[in-house]
Amino acid sequence: MGISHYIKEIGRGARGAKPLDREQARDLFGQVLDGSISDLEMGAFCLAMRIKGETPEEMAGFLDATHARLARIPSASRPAVVLPSYNGARKLPVLTPLLALLLAREGLPVLVHGAATESARVLASNVLAALGVAPLRAVRSIADGEVVFAPTELLSPGLKRLLDVRRVVGLRNPGHSVVKLMQPCEGEAVVVGSYTHPAYAESMAATFELMGMTALLSRGLEGESAADPRRTAQVDGFVRGRRIALQAQQPGTLSEVPGLPAEIDIATTADYTRRVLAGQAPVPDAIAQQVRQVLQLTHELESA
Repeated sequence: MGISHYIKEIGRGARGAKPLDREQARDLFGQVLDGSISDLEMGAFCLAMRIKGETPEEMAGFLDATHARLARIPSASRPAVVLPSYNGARKLPVLTPLLALLLAREGLPVLVHGAATESARVLASNVLAALGVAPLRAVRSIADGEVVFAPTELLSPGLKRLLDVRRVVGLRNPGHSVVKLMQPCEGEAVVVGSYTHPAYAESMAATFELMGMTALLSRGLEGESAADPRRTAQVDGFVRGRRIALQAQQPGTLSEVPGLPAEIDIATTADYTRRVLAGQAPVPDAIAQQVRQVLQLTHELESA
């Protein structure tokens, strides 16, 4: 088989490259995930797509291939919430574990999935482990009101291999976009998608629409699913692909967030998370609002 005929189309530079249709993208990405191509083809694919950029049609095809190969996580009676977590803490504490536990407190099954894509960052998985949520070693169902963490390699070994290419070439590739959009649960779920650069906002929104997914989309905290507690960002919801405006962006950035620690290490972040959950520190307004928005989307699914 091989993917050289696809590389010929996508590898002609930012101006000369041609986009693939959804079926071509599905076939190409399926071969990438299956490991049926050479390392040279893998590198060429990653670099070509990095230069060209992904269209929503291509992303939909990549997701079609991914969803056909995922080890699906069953959930209980309520729609699950999916929190991708691949960036970790850079300057502020990682708040994805706090968001996950607040959502679970509302009775929702919550799946956090991720992998280390850069060294020397505190990850959500590190903080969750400190809070007693160990990574899954095998696929199992999630109970209502439970948080689980699934390593990417458990869901898709091929996708983990693709993410690891970054350690060799130093650049992100379509795998880093796929993990922020994919839906690894059986049945319906709300995917909490985030972006760091505004250019990705419309592309991700168009992909959710094409895929008919239910999702929350906003600018996240340093690339994480959790909202940035310093800002009021634009938030859009999607219910089976139908777009809903949930929150308008407001100007301004808070200089400090009450109770939020300056340190980003595992122990400090875990302690802060415990204190918020115990009511000893306030829930950041942006995170509280994000919980309400996710609940709104789950209620839309449950009442349909």
